[in-house]
Amino acid sequence: MLKSRILNFDMIRVLGTIFAGLFGLAFGSFLNVCLSRWPAGESIIRPRSHCRQCNRTLASWENVPLVSWIALGGRCRTCRAWIGWRYPLVELAVGGLWALTIWRFFESIANAEFPSFYVYSTFELAVGKMIFYWLIVALAVLDFENLWLPNWITLPGIALGFAFISFTPVLRYVSPKSLYKFTVGFEIELRAFFNLRGIVIAAALVLLIRWVYWLIRRREGIGLGDVKLMAMLAAWLGLPNALLSFGLGVVLGALVAIVMLAVPPARRDSGNWALQKLPLGTFLCIGGIISSLWGDQILGAYQRWAGF
Repeated sequence: MLKSRILNFDMIRVLGTIFAGLFGLAFGSFLNVCLSRWPAGESIIRPRSHCRQCNRTLASWENVPLVSWIALGGRCRTCRAWIGWRYPLVELAVGGLWALTIWRFFESIANAEFPSFYVYSTFELAVGKMIFYWLIVALAVLDFENLWLPNWITLPGIALGFAFISFTPVLRYVSPKSLYKFTVGFEIELRAFFNLRGIVIAAALVLLIRWVYWLIRRREGIGLGDVKLMAMLAAWLGLPNALLSFGLGVVLGALVAIVMLAVPPARRDSGNWALQKLPLGTFLCIGGIISSLWGDQILGAYQRWAGF
């Protein structure tokens, strides 16, 4: 009987992960439409998907996530214009992250008999993390391609992260029979206070760096979009993991800058290279994804190494 239950659970886990991955590919495909049209101020609903070079409306089979790009060799069937690597990479990123999120959800409820309200709350957190990944991939690409971190993504992202992380976890550890108004209300207020404090500190850190850079160079080095992105990372990940995201993002950005400087054309034109803008938001987003997946392990390893 126990063996049968384990087999059924494993099957559900595998099927759930596959479904989440496929669902993520579909939402990644929709995100590609948004990423192509948002910067141009176009509607994401009309017209239908089309080649941006020859304007031919795509057939249904040309809109299958990932598969169509592979089948077409990354080129338009009519004009042979290059579609770009961004399309399959975004779809793979969202699909892979969503699949991993659901796999970890099943992993978190596999080893014990949890009450139903704990499972529901844990699933809500998993859904929240899927939303976070969708938003963070969108911001990473928008900043990479357009140096643009729009307020209408970062500000709602901060609010959503604050709501998910402040309110959902409280109900995971409290039995419905003991939901006394004072106790739960105090838990929510305390958690909301600490989360809000983390958001403010994360944003203030980047604002301080931005101000110091302006004092030294008399030019803007970090945009306000990066400040709001840091606040969003703190809202979803907490202050420690947001700071880890910032550290990882700075290191990644520095490595990219070193590689660019090592390119011969950049060396010959070092003056212009020094004025080039790097998409810090993209690096922060990559750091945020790494921190979301393995941040606790990285911070734990660092604390053990530092002897904390």
